[in-house]
Amino acid sequence: MAKILVTGGLGYIGSHTVVSLLETGHEVVIVDNLIHSSEEVLVGIQKITAQTPVFLELDLRDPLAAKQIFDAHPNIEGVIHFAAFKAVGESVEKPLDYYRNNLNALVYLLQACSDYNPAFIFSSSCTVYGQAAELPIRETAPVLQAMSPYGNTKQIGEEILQDVCAAQPDFKVSSLRYFNPIGAHPSALIGELPLGVPQNLVPFITQTGVGKRPHLSVFGKDYPTPDGTCIRDYIHVVDLAEAHIAALNRLLQKKQELAFEVFNVGTGKGSSVLEVITAFEKVSGQSLPYVWAAPRPGDVTAAFAHTQKAEEVLGWRARFSLEEAMASAWAWEQKLLS
Repeated sequence: MAKILVTGGLGYIGSHTVVSLLETGHEVVIVDNLIHSSEEVLVGIQKITAQTPVFLELDLRDPLAAKQIFDAHPNIEGVIHFAAFKAVGESVEKPLDYYRNNLNALVYLLQACSDYNPAFIFSSSCTVYGQAAELPIRETAPVLQAMSPYGNTKQIGEEILQDVCAAQPDFKVSSLRYFNPIGAHPSALIGELPLGVPQNLVPFITQTGVGKRPHLSVFGKDYPTPDGTCIRDYIHVVDLAEAHIAALNRLLQKKQELAFEVFNVGTGKGSSVLEVITAFEKVSGQSLPYVWAAPRPGDVTAAFAHTQKAEEVLGWRARFSLEEAMASAWAWEQKLLS
């Protein structure tokens, strides 16, 4: 098994992927600046896996930080790059923060990787498609003009990686375009832990459910969808973590044919905001108060994945239903109260 660097490894998706890596026998080096995460997450990882990965508190916006990692761990064989700001609405309000964090850190990391050529997995996003003309969205869909600075950083990030692959033929990249991760580890020891007001739907729902928030705001009720609310492809975070293992194995086994490949990671099913609320009410046994609010800038009407490529090439498929994901998110929220 290989030594894998996980940037942003104490974040939501990063921590679940670290668990999957450790459970499949890999050695893990976590790097995180703790801006949007907590060192307490490391305790949860240790309890789940009975292992203690290396943790380095570093900020990849520092041009020298990534070099320090490879100087200390020159035998890193793979990199999974999660470290990025990720809120669409916030990116519209603070575009320069997003460009500095998401792009500078990627460039500095790639510079540090240049002497080692590790297998590289990039945390991308379905936002690169903008409002796709056809649903479900295939990997061959055009990358349209981004509807938010966050989405633009993912588009530019993929362009940077393609340029590096062209310049360094031995460098191989798998870019995973996530749809909407939700849920928590079945142990309820790690999960989504937003600092301050949640930017994503499901933690706002569960915080409302436990009384932290007076009500949920549903942004927009007049979208051209069956119930008027936005549609997204909600994927259980454990399924998403397992997709990273599948992509990593393909890279480490040198099965990747192209230097740069992209894969959609979703369930292939779209669910509206009201359908997610209904799923929560079913698994929690309670009614959720919500109010209508104006649509948010940068939000697309509908997005859900065509998943055939990931299923056939990576041998990966999402296993968990929306209700199972909501149940795990609810268990995690309740655990936070205890």
